[in-house]
Amino acid sequence: MPVETTPLERVWMAFPVDCLEPGPDPEATYAAWAAVAHAVAELVPLTMVVDPSESARAARLLGGHVEVLQAPLDDSWMRDIGPTFVLDPDRPGVLGAVDWVFNGWGAQHWASWERDREIARFVADQVGAELVSSLLVNEGGAIHTDGEGTVLVTETVQLDPQRNPYADKAAIEAELARTLGAEKVIWLPRGLTRDYEDLGTRGHVDMVATLPSPGRLLLHRQDNPGHPDHEVCRDLKAFLAKQTDARGRRFEIVDLPAPEVQRDAEGFVDYSYVNHLVAGDGVVACGFGEPVADGRAAAILAEEYPGRRVVTVDARDVFARGGGIHCITQQQPVAG
Repeated sequence: MPVETTPLERVWMAFPVDCLEPGPDPEATYAAWAAVAHAVAELVPLTMVVDPSESARAARLLGGHVEVLQAPLDDSWMRDIGPTFVLDPDRPGVLGAVDWVFNGWGAQHWASWERDREIARFVADQVGAELVSSLLVNEGGAIHTDGEGTVLVTETVQLDPQRNPYADKAAIEAELARTLGAEKVIWLPRGLTRDYEDLGTRGHVDMVATLPSPGRLLLHRQDNPGHPDHEVCRDLKAFLAKQTDARGRRFEIVDLPAPEVQRDAEGFVDYSYVNHLVAGDGVVACGFGEPVADGRAAAILAEEYPGRRVVTVDARDVFARGGGIHCITQQQPVAG
């Protein structure tokens, strides 16, 4: 699995479906997904998978700037339901697509996945990728890599008894080695607090940490001692400071502070700038309506991804559904 800064052929997304009710304002959700799509499409080609029932709405909101393909959907988190693309250095030009088992983030009571579990194969077929089948229940938001064999995961996701009840760390590491080329798997003990509530994933790593380049790690920081993630982030930083990557390097950890807003109608938020997408010569970053905090995050991201411009998109209506910009996108690397 290449690092996310690798050149991209395109980015994939899935358009929200009418099953969003009940919950936050559906129109705001559709608009938020469309805003992310337009921002990404300014940087690289983008393909949106649209349920046939949403074709008219998608055409209205997306216009002619985004390629649209129709396929039945349950939900709209392409990072998790789509394939994880991989490359084989011994076979230049061959694109691989890992098809994880998807079961609704650990068979969540509110989730349905009969249609979503077919999307990875659908996408792989569209691009002629070689399918890499896996029996591991996993999602794209549950892994991060530096492209040099280091893979970040969380114990509460891959070892979740409602995902992989019969697997241990050794078995999961062997499967990540087979599918992703993992040489060193780093097991974060947990994710952010909100991710363990009703609409959460039980600890996706892409909400809390990412690897912008080999040897460097961007880590979510919550400065408010009254927020439950204050202690979580402190402990994660202490844990990661002791880890080494696949090449034996200690990580240079860069803090990415959370915005000032602490709560919404449901409780403490997990608003995170870590959950961004690198695409072409840009970075599509989450914004939260806070000019100072959003600007500070954009400046940090610009330093970590030199030569790329940071485009900030308001992600509050995406987070209201349980994730961020990285969660609703999936990158397809150039198969060089």
